[in-house]
Amino acid sequence: MPEAEDQDFNPFANFDALAGDTRDPYPTFAHYREHQPVVRGPIIDESNVPEEFLPDEEWSVFLYEDVSRVFRETKTFNSAGYNDTMGLVFGPTILGMDGTRHRAHRNLVANAFKERSLQRWEPEFIAPVCHRLIDAIADEGQADLVRALTFEFPTQVIAKILGLPPEDLDTFRRLSIQLIGIAGDIEHGLQASAALQEYFQEIIEERRSRPADDVISDLVVAEVDGEKLSDEGIYSFLRLLLPAGIETTYRSSGNLLFLLLTHPEQLGAVRRDRSLIPQAIEEGLRFETPLTGVARYATDDVEFGGHLIHKGATVSPVIGSANHDERRWDNAESFDILRKPIPHIAFAAGPHMCLGMHLARLETRVMLNVLLDRLVDVTLDPGDRDPHIRGMVFRSPTCLPVTFEAA
Repeated sequence: MPEAEDQDFNPFANFDALAGDTRDPYPTFAHYREHQPVVRGPIIDESNVPEEFLPDEEWSVFLYEDVSRVFRETKTFNSAGYNDTMGLVFGPTILGMDGTRHRAHRNLVANAFKERSLQRWEPEFIAPVCHRLIDAIADEGQADLVRALTFEFPTQVIAKILGLPPEDLDTFRRLSIQLIGIAGDIEHGLQASAALQEYFQEIIEERRSRPADDVISDLVVAEVDGEKLSDEGIYSFLRLLLPAGIETTYRSSGNLLFLLLTHPEQLGAVRRDRSLIPQAIEEGLRFETPLTGVARYATDDVEFGGHLIHKGATVSPVIGSANHDERRWDNAESFDILRKPIPHIAFAAGPHMCLGMHLARLETRVMLNVLLDRLVDVTLDPGDRDPHIRGMVFRSPTCLPVTFEAA
């Protein structure tokens, strides 16, 4: 398998740094919800963003109803602008498509994530992956659950879904982190993109002669309007599946574990009653959304919240703010797995709703069940470290040092 250049580069450190140092963006979000629910400007510091990526006009939207409106009114707010940003790295993907073209291409991989496939994947390899990872730490009595579990299990699962050889996992993991962290280091991200394309080319050629039961084989034989996908089209899909299949689950599962470990009474309730796991997952997604904001693009001049947003402007629906909207949830700033369930918007809404959301939920449920089955007295043990969730846009803990006993 090809390597990206510069083996001294630490992609995990770069990936961690990408989140930034913001511990608690929610007071800022609350201020905007009350005083400026639609405001001109970004929610992040753009001083390190390449100038060619900066929009001429940018707006941020903070209320739940407004965020939902931006996602659902696709004729007014589309995703085409991603072609000029993420498209430079991933190639043409469903991120930058809309309408019938988007539906046709999305359905190619959506079929692979149907409930029937998910039900089969759980016993075949998701649960075994989680057990192997717990096997590696069970007798140690302590571990960093970020490095040992929350990044490892979705990485190994997506590698299995793609059909990659187990011996390639270490390099695949490295390149995946490097590609996902491209916003923090464009040069190394582009190197990873090229290395992954070279690697996937070999796999694609093999699948054409010997199809297997995996997503790469599905893409090789897939057709849109009677035509098979080009190799570049397949590369683009596969590059996109890395952040879609790894990053969201890595961040959301780490957030949930941190929240449960820092609310031991709720962790105890989940341990005693596993039927609470699904609602714990949803509350974790609501309270600490792994990706607090995305981008849409105005297709025409539009009045929004008393402001005129011009055609071509970037509009950022701030998901993390919408999920804390006190107009929708009582005590929205509290983590409470027992609250009345009300749908959140962590996976966006409308046609571009997260493709891997069902897989992310399944993976997290299986991981948490395995952890609770195999380990007891799991306790956050910071020592000289400072475990916390951080980031203005990408949010997750960068370490979860714990002590425990094997069950």
